[in-house]
Amino acid sequence: MSLRKTSRWGHRSALALACGALLFTGLAHADAAAPGDTRASVSWQGKTANISAASDGSYLLRSPQGERRIPAQKLTVHTASPLFDGLFAMAQDDLRQDSVAAIRDGAFDHGESIACNCFETGEKWRYVWTRDLSYAVDLALWRIDPARSRQSLRFKLSEVREPSAPQGLYVMQDTGSGGSWPISTDRVVWFLGARHLLDDPAFADETWRALTDTLAQDRLYVFDERLGLYRGETSFLDWREQSYPDWTAKDVRFIAESYALSTNVLHYQALQLAAGLAEQRHDALAPAYRAQAEALKRAINAHFWRADRGMYMSYVGAGAMPIEAYDLLGLSLAITSGVADPKRARQALANYPAWSSGSPVIWPERADQPIYHNRAIWPFVSAYALRAARSVNDAPRIAHEMDSLLRGAALSASNMENFELATQSVHVEDGALSGPVVDSPRQLWSVAGYLDMVLGGVFGLGDDGSIAPKLPVSWLPQLFGENKQISLDLPGQRITLVRPETLHGDLLVAKSQHRDGDETVVELTAMASGAAPLRMDAPLFAPATPAAPVVVETPQGRQVTVAEKSVLYVDGRRHGVVDGKTSLPTPASMQCLQVATLGKDGLESLPSAETCKGPEIHVDSAWPREWQATATGKFRVSLAYRNDHGPINTGITAGVKLLDIHCDGAAPQRFPLAMPHSDGVQRSTSAIFAATAGALCRFSLEQGFNMSFLRNNAHYTGGQGGAEGPVNDATIEGLLIAPVANGNPTP
Repeated sequence: MSLRKTSRWGHRSALALACGALLFTGLAHADAAAPGDTRASVSWQGKTANISAASDGSYLLRSPQGERRIPAQKLTVHTASPLFDGLFAMAQDDLRQDSVAAIRDGAFDHGESIACNCFETGEKWRYVWTRDLSYAVDLALWRIDPARSRQSLRFKLSEVREPSAPQGLYVMQDTGSGGSWPISTDRVVWFLGARHLLDDPAFADETWRALTDTLAQDRLYVFDERLGLYRGETSFLDWREQSYPDWTAKDVRFIAESYALSTNVLHYQALQLAAGLAEQRHDALAPAYRAQAEALKRAINAHFWRADRGMYMSYVGAGAMPIEAYDLLGLSLAITSGVADPKRARQALANYPAWSSGSPVIWPERADQPIYHNRAIWPFVSAYALRAARSVNDAPRIAHEMDSLLRGAALSASNMENFELATQSVHVEDGALSGPVVDSPRQLWSVAGYLDMVLGGVFGLGDDGSIAPKLPVSWLPQLFGENKQISLDLPGQRITLVRPETLHGDLLVAKSQHRDGDETVVELTAMASGAAPLRMDAPLFAPATPAAPVVVETPQGRQVTVAEKSVLYVDGRRHGVVDGKTSLPTPASMQCLQVATLGKDGLESLPSAETCKGPEIHVDSAWPREWQATATGKFRVSLAYRNDHGPINTGITAGVKLLDIHCDGAAPQRFPLAMPHSDGVQRSTSAIFAATAGALCRFSLEQGFNMSFLRNNAHYTGGQGGAEGPVNDATIEGLLIAPVANGNPTP
């Protein structure tokens, strides 16, 4: 975990018993409201928050955190609920506090202030981080403050300071796992925010340049031609042990060679944007970008969809090894981007579990990890889930996410970063598992998520200015009371929603709309969404991750010993359920085995570390190194290395090289290899190359690229590769070559 990157507009039954009900009905909006006026209050598990409105447009919030006075704001809503109206004002007040003239972080410029008219990330995080900012801009900030949004996004672009490296304008991947990019590869989320702000010609030109350069670089270093997917860590879920197997805490090669749903969907959206901009600019790259996007969409659906669960997996291992892990952000992005077709979108969202307090950001949870991403609700993810629910008319999920967003903001008197799953508290005592481990008020993407819930979730304001409300009928009494209409006032625009006379269904949608000057009046009607009820009975925890299988070579074959009721994976492919022991034939190739514990409820654990057996050659001569192929076929090549330029959980100095292979009688082959920060000697990422029997192959290494080459990282003082200059190096202990069965990419 990096905690925090280092620095215009118990059981399911117990949890269920602990959860109460949202009380949010009652009296109409007035100048003042007593604590008992339930349209002005929310109660949850013994905690209550209440808002009263003053005649000057300000509000007073009384919550378990104390009193907070909320000043009048430019954007206003007018409903029957002082609570709803006041929390919209509170989100804008949180955003005002996040709008700063300077930022700082202990890992940059020794903690000194850096001038920037930017959005800082939150009360505890005073810097600008690529993913936090980009998701926040995409959710709402591009509407509220486009100038500051552009300036903040520009802060995350950089040219190259190393003259010998390929020049360009690149999006910065923040400090992270194993030394950042190319282990963490979700920097393309930047374009999710930037796409809304292209009416500024200069910014549009910068975006186009950064888009083409960044996509080309990712295509070279993290795109896998065999699977058609981009490698790298899940977006936002960047504390490895929380959502990846615990053994990745010491070795992130598995993450570097895996493929994440969220990160691949973000690349799909970036490619779609590139295709559209190329067409506008009459650029010859347009057909290539369009083809790449469509091919990536097909690959995502081929490799991440788990038919037996009716959901997209959060990530898959090398060779597309299926992993029993799911995450709400990746799923929501797959739905809203159009990667998921309507049938899969509706099915996957219905199958994703919910708790009374909200929707978990990952599922299943980890019983051995503290509360953070694990056992947690993150409001910005809930906002994306709300968008996904709206896109498939899932009325129960729409209501659920809106309830969770409103309740969390009210009871904590701010738009907090995260909450514990069962109680929606900002802290729960649970010994070593207590948490959330870290939390922050006015967290930028949470603020943006709340604003988007009001603007898009309630009033239906679309990115293109269209108005398409999809409001659950369950919210009608709270918002309308006895009134006929509610309204949203924006600069130069008013949106008014008019309630229907009769109700036959669970979702309010537009029946008709008309313009009257600056006001758009939308007549609502009720429809039956046909959505399935929320999945409230899912098991909470996954089984514990097992130890690696024990493999013994015998004359009869390989004897494999595992824990009882384990699923055995051979070279990333599901071999079957093994109860204790099994025997496998001994192949002539390298073979790697992993196991996952099979729980009583049918859930699999995260996979064990691997046990590899078979022939492997260690070549340790001087570079360029030579090796003669022993047979015709495909071979895996990797490096034994040591990278001690930073800790495993952060930094910008992952070692990245290009391996050139020249085998007699074959065309040259080139592959990127990553050497993340390591704990002693470890194995790099691998590549698969072809050779014929007897051919002499020559291997040479060329300089690659990492984030330390970027000019803006001269400000990085929290580790190596910053102020003193780029560092892209590792100690090479040996070149490792092994035959692989059928060219399987799993090491």
